[in-house]
Amino acid sequence: MCAFAEAAQTWPSPDWTRPWNAPFALDGAAVRAACDTGVPLAQALTERIGPAGPGFMPQTELPEGIAYEQFIFDTGQVPTREGLHDFFNGLVWMRFPATKRLLNRLQAAEIQTAGVGQVRGPVRDAITLFDENAVLLQAPEELWDALIAREWTQLFVALRPLWAQARLVLFGHALTEKLVAPYKSITGHVYREPVPPALGDDLAAWDVWLAKRLTAAELASKPFTPLPVLGVPGWWPANEDPAYYADAGVFRPKRMPA
Repeated sequence: MCAFAEAAQTWPSPDWTRPWNAPFALDGAAVRAACDTGVPLAQALTERIGPAGPGFMPQTELPEGIAYEQFIFDTGQVPTREGLHDFFNGLVWMRFPATKRLLNRLQAAEIQTAGVGQVRGPVRDAITLFDENAVLLQAPEELWDALIAREWTQLFVALRPLWAQARLVLFGHALTEKLVAPYKSITGHVYREPVPPALGDDLAAWDVWLAKRLTAAELASKPFTPLPVLGVPGWWPANEDPAYYADAGVFRPKRMPA
């Protein structure tokens, strides 16, 4: 049994029937099945993504003194540790390759400008936040207005029927990792630019659109708004009760200017 399968014994296995896992379920189940037969995670990801994607290699082969992001930029190889975090990272590479490459280019450009230090700086911090925790949303304008205002009861109770017209996709691989063991306060960062309705549910089109519009300057402006993802209708049974949203420790009101 491969190291990932051994490590997975300490974490719950992904439940591919959960709505947040739907975009990654087919690839995720295939990679996990390969790994469970003894294939190392990096190899399983490389074989699944095929020649169009990046290669994945064991993290242990990353040369000493070379930054992770710089190495990917220079070689097209993604150092990969055995475990759920890098497992989900690989799955996001499969669904959003153009955006992942863009984020890597932006990281590499910042490294070339400022070097690698203890403080990443606002641009690299924002890129990392997007990479780890971003959420993409395609939804009617009324839902967007309520989300930006953090009017949670309006968003999830009064406007609940409108969620049938919305599509929410998790980009951040740390976010998907947390949801392997769900808890109420898990919060994603929704990218504040709505996914165009004309793109439908074609994630390849979402990827092209996103990669064309993200810039370092925009990311540094922190274009995010928080969303407790288990409040999304249909994502968690407990949220069928409107009282679920009365928890101000999770569904926090928007701060008023001082």
